[in-house]
Amino acid sequence: MSETTDRVTVEVDGPLGVITLCAARRRNPLSTTTMKAVTAGLRRFDENSEVRVIVIRAEGPAFSAGHDLGELVDRTLDDERAVFDTCAELMRTVHEVRQPVIAEVAGMAFAAGCQLVATCDLAVAGRSATFSTPGVRIGLFCSTPMVALTRAIGRKRAMHMLLTGEAIDAETAADWGLLSGVVDDADLAATVRELALNIAGSSARTVSIGKQAFYRQIELDEASAYKEMSETMATNAMTCDAQEGMSAFLQKRTPVWTE
Repeated sequence: MSETTDRVTVEVDGPLGVITLCAARRRNPLSTTTMKAVTAGLRRFDENSEVRVIVIRAEGPAFSAGHDLGELVDRTLDDERAVFDTCAELMRTVHEVRQPVIAEVAGMAFAAGCQLVATCDLAVAGRSATFSTPGVRIGLFCSTPMVALTRAIGRKRAMHMLLTGEAIDAETAADWGLLSGVVDDADLAATVRELALNIAGSSARTVSIGKQAFYRQIELDEASAYKEMSETMATNAMTCDAQEGMSAFLQKRTPVWTE
């Protein structure tokens, strides 16, 4: 499967689904059209049993500069709502699809672009990447990016980014928890591919169970989380792949996954 528009490319690369933002000259704004295309790509991958990991990347010097501001000027309230509802749907879809979603970040990730990075299950950036939520400087507080940012890096650091609009570098972003890794720019694509293929080598069913369980438990109190995850592990243990994996470990052989 491969599909290309003037803003987004969606393609399958072996066990990987790759979504590329390709409006490089405009720094890959998350226009309504772009967000809908990315959401549609995620959903198609979710239905494709051959795709085991999804990578979101971008062409050019920016991952994404954020929303297309041209869509937000001289519009009705319903028009404004439609833009941010579309954005929220994209972010929810990242978490809803069964595959892990990795952000491959080169260059700037600002505003909604930073939100997308914070939302992805994993995020690896080149050393020259920068991150900010600068909406406060143009009178439009980054309230929807705040949802993902707060959950990724905590209250005080999120508020610092939101209130100042200042950019942070990749090393700081990793230290704060926005990124899962930082590598030299030249090694970014290869590192993300290696990471994605490593994850793709595990049971797709098990990875899907684990991803969905992570987001169910993360906001629960400790007692509720243990109760929920104990049941999850018990039912997981009954799956064919878990039984195969444990048996293979005990028998010192390579497991053969059903999915």
